[in-house]
Amino acid sequence: MPIGRARAGLERWLVRQWQASRPPVALWPARPLAWVWSIAVTARRALYRAGLLKARPAPRPTVVVGNLVAGGAGKTPIVMALVEHLRAAGHRPGVIARGHGRSSTGACLVSRLSAARDVGDEPLLVHLRTGAPVAVGRDRVAAALALCSAHPELTVIVSDDGLQHLRLARDVQIIAFDDRGVGNGHVLPLGPLREPMPRELPPRTIVVYTRGSASTPWPGLPGIRRLSAVWPLADWWTGNATQAVTAHALRNRPLLAVAGLARPEGFFAMLREAGLTIRELPLADHAAFDPLPWSSDEREVVVTEKDAVKLAPERVGTTRVWVARLDFDLPSDFDAALAPWLPRPTP
Repeated sequence: MPIGRARAGLERWLVRQWQASRPPVALWPARPLAWVWSIAVTARRALYRAGLLKARPAPRPTVVVGNLVAGGAGKTPIVMALVEHLRAAGHRPGVIARGHGRSSTGACLVSRLSAARDVGDEPLLVHLRTGAPVAVGRDRVAAALALCSAHPELTVIVSDDGLQHLRLARDVQIIAFDDRGVGNGHVLPLGPLREPMPRELPPRTIVVYTRGSASTPWPGLPGIRRLSAVWPLADWWTGNATQAVTAHALRNRPLLAVAGLARPEGFFAMLREAGLTIRELPLADHAAFDPLPWSSDEREVVVTEKDAVKLAPERVGTTRVWVARLDFDLPSDFDAALAPWLPRPTP
């Protein structure tokens, strides 16, 4: 079995175990590691609260979008919807991110010519989809400084991930939850939590439930993720919207659905709900698509935009590759929740 598919299988197995009400016997050896992790992250937060470690503000008001749980709660779709929301309100937003899996750690700007291996697949997607300036860097403060230096016109910064990057001060933070909630309630690796779940909602925090209904005791806003269109790969890269069609146009055609996501089953379910006939090929999250994971004689393949950024049209040969666009609809009362924490945009 290829390493990438073995890793994907392990990730899916872990997610299933984390959803059990109690950690299964197979995860009991992880208890000591979970205790150490919980103590470490709790102590680190305490140092920031006591002022012994200092959070540094970015040059602009900052909105951090992140997860309490590991993998696939829908933060990047929220980021893209948030960028468009802020732009419609008169802001000029820019985005910072770590850039998962990139080959370097220093701050750099993302462009249309960037390779996903150099800047990360999600930051590249955010830039291509929204046109917003994007900078990546392990140090989000350094990334924010680089972004604002190159784009002084920006009025607000959105951080894609970074909820646990306490060095970056934030004006407001958005926590994404999907239908898994907090799983078994334990921290990594015994459970899905990146840090212990606070008993009360932290200040300046908005919770968004990406699957439409609450999955934790915290009050929050329901949003909806939907499959809006599919594009031929070459037209997706050029932004030729005239070639976009609804998913219904691919009905009654045998398709191989490929997804390098933390939760590929959600993507596959959306395709089936649209009436498509698919075979599933789940890959590890952030899979590199090098080499191509399907055979050269595969006729038609459908992928997510997150994976399309790693697929130049000339690489796919005679296979017809469709790119599925997944949009996220922010709740109608989102602006009322966000507005108190951000200054009004200037003309």
